[in-house]
Amino acid sequence: MKPVEATPQAAIMPAPSRKRSAVLDFCRQQPLGAISFVVILTMMIAGIFSNLVAPYDPVAVDFGAILQAPSWDHWLGTDAFGRDILSRIIYSARTALLIGFLSSFIGATLGAVIGATSAYFGGRVDDVIQRLMDILLAFPIIVLALVVVAVLGKFAAFGIDLNLVVAIAIPIVPKVARVVRAAALSVRAMPYIDAARAAGYSHTRIILRHMAPNLAAPYIIMLTAYIAQAILLEASLSFLGLGVTEPTPAWGLMLSGMANDLFDKAPWMIIFPGVAISLAVFAFNLFGDALRDWLDPKFKT
Repeated sequence: MKPVEATPQAAIMPAPSRKRSAVLDFCRQQPLGAISFVVILTMMIAGIFSNLVAPYDPVAVDFGAILQAPSWDHWLGTDAFGRDILSRIIYSARTALLIGFLSSFIGATLGAVIGATSAYFGGRVDDVIQRLMDILLAFPIIVLALVVVAVLGKFAAFGIDLNLVVAIAIPIVPKVARVVRAAALSVRAMPYIDAARAAGYSHTRIILRHMAPNLAAPYIIMLTAYIAQAILLEASLSFLGLGVTEPTPAWGLMLSGMANDLFDKAPWMIIFPGVAISLAVFAFNLFGDALRDWLDPKFKT
């Protein structure tokens, strides 16, 4: 009998395939998005470890350092109470990001649930929900937030004005609901949704377990994009005196009051907080756009 030749192991074992890291793939395809993510991550680290990063106490008053121009002792100068502006900007990052994340998460989640429910049931339920969304969309976002703040007042818990978070989240709900509804209408027509209905699954299970995973991409994109709007809205409300109040550091609060009156003598009191707001909003907008392009199959060519 002729002996059987041994087949080399390399001939029968396929070469291990290298899976590209999703992070590296994102950085290669969306360089501006990667840069904006680094900026966001830097702000988050500065806000979380602000007590270690900030050189001074942000609420400590120093009458011997009132309205000092930027120097080696105070890199971004001081305000009308001698408080270090750099320290207040660093601590304000915690306030802005915390309120921005909470507001965007609540608004985007409620909007996604409402949009998916509206698309799933259709008919009269869809008409009623969409008309309610039209009413909310009829108001400019700042006007709607002002009305909610004026009605709810202030309710602080864990150092956060929860009513302010709700006031910022409500204008986000109808915008997210419209986008998620449009995506959910195509998902509802899929055969597996009909199969789940035929199997007798409840509406809640079908929406949460069968439709929601396929709506994750638009939800994440809207969640990221509206963080920037939430930060800008928080700064606007604080500037008008309806948001964060003294002595809590906040970017919008740093632009109001004496900062406007002393702009000729101390322009750094407005310039640097304004740059911080612009940088945060610009970074989140860029990251949201890059995330949308990266997750969109049309850009995977």
